[in-house]
Amino acid sequence: MPSSLVSILSDLGITDPTPIQRATLPDSLAGRDVLGRGRTGSGKTYAFLLPLVARLTQSGRPARSNKPRAVVLAPTRELVAQIEDSLRPLAQAAGLTTMTVFGGVGQNPQVQNLRRGVDIVLACPGRLEDLMGQGHCDLGQVEVTILDEADHMADLGFLPGVRRIMGKTPRDSQRLLFSATLDKAIDTLVKQFLRNPVTHQADSAQSPVATMDHHVLHVAREHRVPVLVDLTSAPGRTVVFTRTKYGAKALARQLNKSGVPAVELHGNLSQNARTRNMDAFHSGKASTLVATDIAARGIHVDDVSLVVHADPPVEHKAYLHRSGRTARAGNKGTVVTLMTDEQVRDVRDLTRAAGIKPTTTKVVGSSHAILAELAPGERVLVPGGLAVEAPESKPRPKTAAGGGGGGGRNRSRGRRGGSATKSTGAKSTGSATKSTGGKPRRQSGQAASAGGQKRHSASTFSSGRR
Repeated sequence: MPSSLVSILSDLGITDPTPIQRATLPDSLAGRDVLGRGRTGSGKTYAFLLPLVARLTQSGRPARSNKPRAVVLAPTRELVAQIEDSLRPLAQAAGLTTMTVFGGVGQNPQVQNLRRGVDIVLACPGRLEDLMGQGHCDLGQVEVTILDEADHMADLGFLPGVRRIMGKTPRDSQRLLFSATLDKAIDTLVKQFLRNPVTHQADSAQSPVATMDHHVLHVAREHRVPVLVDLTSAPGRTVVFTRTKYGAKALARQLNKSGVPAVELHGNLSQNARTRNMDAFHSGKASTLVATDIAARGIHVDDVSLVVHADPPVEHKAYLHRSGRTARAGNKGTVVTLMTDEQVRDVRDLTRAAGIKPTTTKVVGSSHAILAELAPGERVLVPGGLAVEAPESKPRPKTAAGGGGGGGRNRSRGRRGGSATKSTGAKSTGSATKSTGGKPRRQSGQAASAGGQKRHSASTFSSGRR
């Protein structure tokens, strides 16, 4: 690799490649199409970012207006932002510009950055297709296309859009496809777009799960929240998964009311609220993240010691990816699944399909000794928990005479679109992943959920309000 990239990695404390990096880098640096399967937390991000920067530097072509040189596709806004954070120092060292493209924010800053010319676009498929359809983005000059979390793209129904996007890139350009699992949906993409690809599988899909401690707590329905309060009030970061967006909101509210600083992450939040909540969790202001499966893929937070499935997932792949938020980069981790009487059979089938044999404990009340074993340390409760600022649903679009969608225009205060990171290392202005300095409004009392929204019957947690 270029010595400048090696130096940056060394400054970050990265001196030895992970198995997926060791397997794929020789082929991807040589310009070959690569299909890589690596478990969550295995280092896939650098496995594709390093050859991306090296290849673009080697070709030396200039960025042109509305014609990026490379595209990185990922399924969620949070993952796009996280990839951009990893890419930024590498790109700055190579003199490359980058920008993020996703929905939930105004498109005008993204349009302006594309017009100025950018080397690398990191995008969610939906907004990128919108910009392409409006004539703001032409992929005819793309040299490298990367698809991250390809299997999750398939699970979310994004593959038709991904095919349309990849179909607009040059047939002779390099394509790298990375995924945690390889299945028929991925095979379709590989056959259609990759030329003589080299396939590398660096580890078993179950390997990260085998290195964790897995526990199932058999609890009565009325004891679930007290048990969660006990676990999440211990030292360290905790990620708690619920099955529905409404369940995540209700549980985060219950934890805060009980004194646990918690934030929520789900699809009903505005982009500013999602960014603000993740910043609070990264910084330690919030010790607990309550999330739907939107956080099950790709999201990395250092030192997450405990993952709790407050609602057991429907299928085993979700269990594997949720659990992968802990025990990352060689660290240890604990995974706990809460199970009620009516969920015994489902949890048994789930863990069997996931290839694990958890320790099951019957817990009566919220003072069982197993809780201190799973989450050791002194319990600390903060009155009021975390005062979450403006975490509610996406802003409703304003209606006006002759109005309409406005091409996705967002009039809410403080929004920013995708940014171009300048090669000079100057501080980026307008990053899509940072909220603006506008002071958010505080909301008093409990906010009712969006009108007419139905509660999902499978969701464990509810505030009792529709």
